[in-house]
Amino acid sequence: MTTENTVAAAADRGYGDRIVAVEPGSTEPVPDSERHGRPRQLFWTWTSPNLEFATIFVGVLSVTAFGQSVPAAVAAIVVGNLLAALAHGILSARGPAAGVPQMVLGRLAFGHRGNALPAALMTITSGFGWFAVNSVSAAFALSAITGGGTVAWLVAVVVVQVAVAFFGHNLVQAFERLAFPLLAVVLGAGAVLVLAASDPGAAASPDGVGGFLLTVGAVVGYSAGWSPYAADYSRYLPRSVSARATGLAAGGGLFLSTTVLMTVGAVSVGAATAAGLDSDNPVANYTGLLPGWLTVLTLVAIAVGAVAANVLNVYSGAMAFLALGIDVPLARARAVVALAFGAVGFVIALVALGDAAAGYEAFLLVVVYWVGPWLGVVLTDQWLRPTDPDLLYDRTYRNHAGPVALAVGIVVSVLLFANQELFTGLVPRLLPGIGDVTFLVGLLLAAGLYALLLRRTAVATPGGTR
Repeated sequence: MTTENTVAAAADRGYGDRIVAVEPGSTEPVPDSERHGRPRQLFWTWTSPNLEFATIFVGVLSVTAFGQSVPAAVAAIVVGNLLAALAHGILSARGPAAGVPQMVLGRLAFGHRGNALPAALMTITSGFGWFAVNSVSAAFALSAITGGGTVAWLVAVVVVQVAVAFFGHNLVQAFERLAFPLLAVVLGAGAVLVLAASDPGAAASPDGVGGFLLTVGAVVGYSAGWSPYAADYSRYLPRSVSARATGLAAGGGLFLSTTVLMTVGAVSVGAATAAGLDSDNPVANYTGLLPGWLTVLTLVAIAVGAVAANVLNVYSGAMAFLALGIDVPLARARAVVALAFGAVGFVIALVALGDAAAGYEAFLLVVVYWVGPWLGVVLTDQWLRPTDPDLLYDRTYRNHAGPVALAVGIVVSVLLFANQELFTGLVPRLLPGIGDVTFLVGLLLAAGLYALLLRRTAVATPGGTR
């Protein structure tokens, strides 16, 4: 399908700013007649999904798993989130002008077929991986409040998440806006009490540069994991909006929410130790610092925050799947794929109920192993050349520089620098104190290689080469 035909097919969708309406189409460009909203809405779009316990738990890991003192953990949290928010803002700022989902924009850097690799990776990590993590978190929180069965609550949570994602973009944005005040007030109140009860000296002693870099990697793995979604939620904005305002709203919401809650998580370890709380359940340790009434509200907020995150995961996971180039001959292809993702994600979450905390640390780092090189490629492509909309839907378009740079960035950085329990790269084996710098190495290697290959390789276009 050519760009012209795609635009024509989208021109009479009649979706506009309607909230309770199923978003038509799938990955085609948003026509000007459908554009609406202001950049500031992206602030709560990217704040609400991070106001959840999964964010707090990254801060907990910085102390309990990576052995950082609170000041060192906070420094690593700020560094990691600054890197992630900068990339997220840059990618979000491109959405209004392009009007297409982030994974469709990725075709510029990877070609139509080459884009299948990052689209598939995003489908797996967002539509299934993060979906399971957040669904389980919400189910446990609601079960703790009511005493009801966790499986029953898991079913309820999945139904709500998939229903919102099924309707599409406008309902997703509305849900994030409505969730924001509840999450901000409840978790903000809890943060104040936890910080007031903190005892940083009781948390941990610094574990050197290795633990610091592991913390940065985990933080980036969590926060930069949103980057492959970026343009999905800015593409409906009018073309006339400020790119700078768009990027600041998106990146600012991401940075503020993740930095505050991860810091609270790091501080809560010392506060829990000072209060004599030593449960294996980090949620119990955290809520044990709060008065009873706020504990209940916090558990509700944990569930709502998990749902806020997962409506994005399901929606963008479906977009990534469709960006693979697989033809789904249905009028509401995106909505149908979202339903399918919910069914598969439910099964994965059901299995994960058996040991919910196992592998979360490894999952965060594995996510960043591919997101780092992917960011290196797409940011370099965006810097080196302008968006060419004629290439986005041309199935003959090839850009071998992108897939090669991505693959090399992933393989080389993992083989040399990965620092996981299941696999340790060559450098950490020789220098155990180095931690995990896979993200940084993968990003820089993929970016440099892509820039070199793009200049040396002819890139096929409908009219010849460029």
